[in-house]
Amino acid sequence: MCRGSVRTVVAPGLQWACNGRADTGTGRWAMRALQPDIAGFVERDGYRLGYEVFGAKSAGPTVFLVPPCPIVDSRLWKAQVPFLARHHRVVTVDPLGNGRSDRCTDPARLGLDALVADLVAVLDTADVEQAVLVGHCSAAWRCIVAAARHPERVLRVVAICPNPVALAPGLPARSVHDHRAPLDTDDGWAKDNWHYWRRDLRGFLEFFFGELLVEPHSTKVWEDGVEWGLGTSAEVLIVVGRAPGALDLAATRAVARSVECPVLVITATEDRCVPPERGERLAELVDGQLLVLDGAGHLPMAREPVVVNTAIRGFAARFEPPQPVRRWRRPLDRPKRALLVCSPIGLGHVRRDLAIAAELRRARPGLQIDWLAQPPVAGVVAEAGERVHPASAWLAGESAHIEAEAGEHDLRVFEAVRRMDEILVANFMVFADVVRDDPYDLWIADEGWEVDHFLHENPELKTAAYAWLTDFVGWLPMPAGGGREAALTADMNAQMLDQVARTPRLRDRAVFIGDPDDVVPLDFGPDLPPIREWTARNYDFGGWVSGFEPVTDRDALRAELGWGGDDRVCVVSVGGSGVGLHLLRRALDAHAAIARAIPGLRMVVVAGPRIDPAALAAPPGVEVHGYVPDLHRYLAACDVALVQGGLTTTMELTVSGRPFVHVPVQNHFEQNIHVRHRLDRHGAGRRLDYADTGPEQLAAALAGELARDVHPPPVRSDGARRVAELLAELV
Repeated sequence: MCRGSVRTVVAPGLQWACNGRADTGTGRWAMRALQPDIAGFVERDGYRLGYEVFGAKSAGPTVFLVPPCPIVDSRLWKAQVPFLARHHRVVTVDPLGNGRSDRCTDPARLGLDALVADLVAVLDTADVEQAVLVGHCSAAWRCIVAAARHPERVLRVVAICPNPVALAPGLPARSVHDHRAPLDTDDGWAKDNWHYWRRDLRGFLEFFFGELLVEPHSTKVWEDGVEWGLGTSAEVLIVVGRAPGALDLAATRAVARSVECPVLVITATEDRCVPPERGERLAELVDGQLLVLDGAGHLPMAREPVVVNTAIRGFAARFEPPQPVRRWRRPLDRPKRALLVCSPIGLGHVRRDLAIAAELRRARPGLQIDWLAQPPVAGVVAEAGERVHPASAWLAGESAHIEAEAGEHDLRVFEAVRRMDEILVANFMVFADVVRDDPYDLWIADEGWEVDHFLHENPELKTAAYAWLTDFVGWLPMPAGGGREAALTADMNAQMLDQVARTPRLRDRAVFIGDPDDVVPLDFGPDLPPIREWTARNYDFGGWVSGFEPVTDRDALRAELGWGGDDRVCVVSVGGSGVGLHLLRRALDAHAAIARAIPGLRMVVVAGPRIDPAALAAPPGVEVHGYVPDLHRYLAACDVALVQGGLTTTMELTVSGRPFVHVPVQNHFEQNIHVRHRLDRHGAGRRLDYADTGPEQLAAALAGELARDVHPPPVRSDGARRVAELLAELV
């Protein structure tokens, strides 16, 4: 295969994204849903192009996500890569001028001919003989040109919002102002001007991506677009406009008509960047298929990823051989089955879900339950004898992302969840594949945010009864987040309210794990309804689900654990995540002070499944355990406890009537607002700010709490049965 003037630099498995995280352009990092199998560079005519290969061992045909215009980088495809790489070898490359590729201010090098040659060079370097090309906007037209010039290399083309300029006039709003001449206004599309770009590139990007994203609640995609755009410069974008190679109408038609491979064109009716008519006419010229996305804007791969992913996969999969055997069983002859999606962030969800599953089987004998779960939940579920669905291996790590976002006992959890967007898309696509190929009678999502969100966005995918479980309602801002976080939480809440109002029957059951008074008496945001009243109208209440039977003989339990009658046992635990490492270290540093304040102290530290006990320098006399599957027994038997502000641990202590000090993770809205509300309602525990956890402060707080007269609140212990009865009505 001739490669001309191409020099290849390949680094298999290169971790260019620090520790699996990608720089967002603001000094922050976001965990990627999938790491490349190969990352390297192609050098052509003196410029380097950064490319990546995913799913190198996948059996399906290679899908090449062609580099977009340098106003963004290849992360534009982040919602597509993990899903497609489960079925195909996937190649991405940053455009010349952004991302890991070199910056270029040579118009000829950014012309159509040079960019098509780059495309072929990447295929050569990645050792791809033929590929399905997927392109967006100008890159979609580049894919068509490549298919016409190199038919032996192109299996199919997916052209998303394609921009063959000659086929239809531009949008009137974009045609008013000259791009090149100085203007006496900066209003609206006047910002799409070279002189304005030089003065205020961010201002242009903020306006431009605001126009491209017509769909409500698109703040995260908008932020991504602006950050990607700041990865290039005004001069690079200006050179793109000066690049040669634009074809007139006759040449455009000739190229399109010469394409022999199948083509799928995807257009969006509310596209404010490219007239949809250009895509429609292109589909006619290539005799291709046309998918029209009504109501969508110019970035459907980011804003409507499930539809776009499904379309690409279906179109590319036609080159795969048919399955040799397919099996179908009459619904009346197959046992009833449920799929349970359990949140992996902490371990509180899995304990209650195991209890609910046991009660659900009692209510519906013979019901088979599969779990879609990832570490640390998957291990706990497997140890309990439950079946973890094999597709769980494809799930991207949510807990790892959350831990990567955390600082020293500090986690802006709302922002962390927003920046987990590509992980959530990837995991929903795993769920969608599972329920498409494997029939279930009931889907249960316990804070499976991706399932709930994307089902509401794509309600046509619902083929079974669906139950949603959660122990808090309402994303709420923390003071440190300022006005930005207040606006973003309100926007996310408004999106959820809109979804439920539009498809009120999508959730066959919405169950709140608690009682009505456990819901915070706050509003979803300005001009939005009160959370408690809305929840009362839209949820059933299952009560608290502890996942274990209350301890009736505490003395016997202490003896079983080896704790003497004179021991004053302080259990220190931070739950199932790795976020609590710093609090554990502070407790160990304070051991001497606590021992002085509590004579007979016996400190038992439980690190949990995601913190290595070896990372803790324990002083003599302190017991350090890793994961303890029956932690609730330790909590019920202790004299006092020091814990984070997680709901499960604090409620276990509350129900057991144990005194405890809780230190909520800073900026963690659920621990600081939702959980605190429950604990205040029951008069349980003593709250400390992390800043107040010096040795003497911890010692005084624990001694004071130990001396307090604590009475267990009247919390019912039949929550698992109550929730199971609500779910049993669906199967």
